[in-house]
Amino acid sequence: MASIFLDILHNIWPMIFIFTVIIVSIRIAYIFCNKENFVLHKELLMLCFIIYILLLYYIVTFQDNNYGMNNFIPFREIFRYNITSKLFIKNVIGNVILFVPFGIFVTHYVKNSKVYVTLLISLLVSCAIEFAQMQIGRTADIDDVILNVLGGVLGFLLCKLGSKLSEKLPKFMKEQVFLDVLCLVMILVIIYLAFRFDFWRFLS
Repeated sequence: MASIFLDILHNIWPMIFIFTVIIVSIRIAYIFCNKENFVLHKELLMLCFIIYILLLYYIVTFQDNNYGMNNFIPFREIFRYNITSKLFIKNVIGNVILFVPFGIFVTHYVKNSKVYVTLLISLLVSCAIEFAQMQIGRTADIDDVILNVLGGVLGFLLCKLGSKLSEKLPKFMKEQVFLDVLCLVMILVIIYLAFRFDFWRFLS
């Protein structure tokens, strides 16, 4: 079942739809007016990053998971959960996974070869999220910052691993058409898995 995913999608689809139309139309106009080359997989990846940021914003500001008190003691909440419990999956694994795409996109976009760049950006963004949550009546947790930064670093490592593996690929797999098709397939697979395994239940 994917009822939770569908509920979230029902709440945010207008925002995603409007932002997508705005961004795509402006981007197409820019490419046309400036006679730039259109590279589908690059445009799709950038659009996916923007949608990911919108989803991240929704998760950290609108989901009803406000409970407990602010925590400023590192690792206190992380070690409080049983490693096999749903709360551990949601609050520990979930917070790491949440920032893996962020680490991948940041590393790819800034063409970063140093882990500290991704680490610092992940730290800044995660701290901003926790600060904003305090200001809107939610709880802040230093452990969330630690886990988010860990997710960003894992994203960096995955991006670098992907770059190393891509160097060993056959020539045809580096062609634009192949990359475009691969990107489309990956997006469709991710959407399918999100519905099939109800990924959002771990974060709700």
